[in-house]
Amino acid sequence: MTLDSDSCYRALAAHDARFDGRFFVGVRSTRIYCRPVCTVRLPRRENCRFFRSAAAAEVDGFRPCLRCRPELAPGLSSVDASARLAQAAVQLIEDGVLENGGVEALASRIGITSRHVRRVFETEFGVSPIEYAQTQRLLLAKRLLTDTSLPVIDVALASGFGSLRRFNALIRARYRMPPSRLRRDAAPAALPSAMRFELAYRPPYDWDALLAFLSVRAVAGVERVDASVYYRTLAVTNRSGAASGWLSVAHSPRRRTVVVHVSPSLARAIPLVLSRVRHTFDLACDPAPVVAALGALAHARPGLRVPGTCDGFELAVRAVIGQQVSVAGARTLLGRLVKAFGTPLDAQSANGLALLFPSAQALAERTSDELRAIGLTTARARTLSGLAQAVARGGIDLSPGADVEPTRKALEAIPGIGPWTSSYIAMRALGWPDAFPDSDLIVLRAMGETRAARARARSEAWRPWRAYAVMHLWQH
Repeated sequence: MTLDSDSCYRALAAHDARFDGRFFVGVRSTRIYCRPVCTVRLPRRENCRFFRSAAAAEVDGFRPCLRCRPELAPGLSSVDASARLAQAAVQLIEDGVLENGGVEALASRIGITSRHVRRVFETEFGVSPIEYAQTQRLLLAKRLLTDTSLPVIDVALASGFGSLRRFNALIRARYRMPPSRLRRDAAPAALPSAMRFELAYRPPYDWDALLAFLSVRAVAGVERVDASVYYRTLAVTNRSGAASGWLSVAHSPRRRTVVVHVSPSLARAIPLVLSRVRHTFDLACDPAPVVAALGALAHARPGLRVPGTCDGFELAVRAVIGQQVSVAGARTLLGRLVKAFGTPLDAQSANGLALLFPSAQALAERTSDELRAIGLTTARARTLSGLAQAVARGGIDLSPGADVEPTRKALEAIPGIGPWTSSYIAMRALGWPDAFPDSDLIVLRAMGETRAARARARSEAWRPWRAYAVMHLWQH
């Protein structure tokens, strides 16, 4: 991506929120870099350098602004192949793949060469994968120091540093200040029972519609929506091992953010947890090109988002169980599944939630008869068992950014999973913005069509944002 310096400076002068996260400005006179929405006095044009990413600014010797806080800038959605590869790589970096196996392991997981990984990062972010990862660790550490009361050693470990000495040295070298100054300046006041974060989005954002979607599908024991706040339990595994706990998400429209509280038990998996939240609430979406592509269909609700998921396997199970039953019926069956095979939450529960959704391994070990006992048909139980076994042995990757067509093909090879189910999984688990379940009855009815082929042909006008078109059609 090439930046036009004059256009960037005009956006900076206007404090235009549409460009937040799209570029960063480094000020030569102060060696500080900012978001384009920063409220400090406008620097002189000749003192400005513009960067595609925070990592590129830091590699060039600039340190982050303590006022606008570059770590809070919204992310970017992706459609083209290069951007989706970068997104998939970033997800794996947050999972610790780069630290455990280097760039070669990262490339192997994505299915491309290490040379191409480096090329993609240079194109998308202006830095190497290692430089990108190091900047993300530092920005996370800065956020934890500023926003929480975690001990410094826990901040270092949660940010991915192997030792406190390395953490202190890198903070001093990059930001030219000790970690204690970041904490002293911020005067953290986090709740003792939770860590608080804010994640930005690009307005408009239809929070009520997204929360209503999640609310009617909330699984008892795992999820709950109460007083406009979404709560859920979560289990994750990263380089530090397995961790489980709870999180809550609320809306702060004035600040154009969602407010996330995370249980202390998930402290060492914060990058992964926040990544899951961003995906679930579609925070990387840029509404402007979506509305432009959908036209009149999107005018009534221009801020509508595509709900993602905190766990790809869980979403796939929901899709399988939800086949040919009502939303309420699927919710009942999923509640039984969680009660029968879910794991009790070790950490202190949030708002009465005390169960973790069963893992792929846990369900793969169950027989079809055991699965039928919760009320599934024989065919559906076999499909669920086949899905769990495929995911548990690593044959199917259901993480955001996974290669869409091979994943759909692998899903449809499981008896009982067809194009509608694989498309729905691609839409919500893989985060594919062009997914279009053309045989969906509600979609067909809203379009006034009776044949999937006709709906599919008409949907071509909405590419590459057909998943958003589906959400609008479901609102009809």
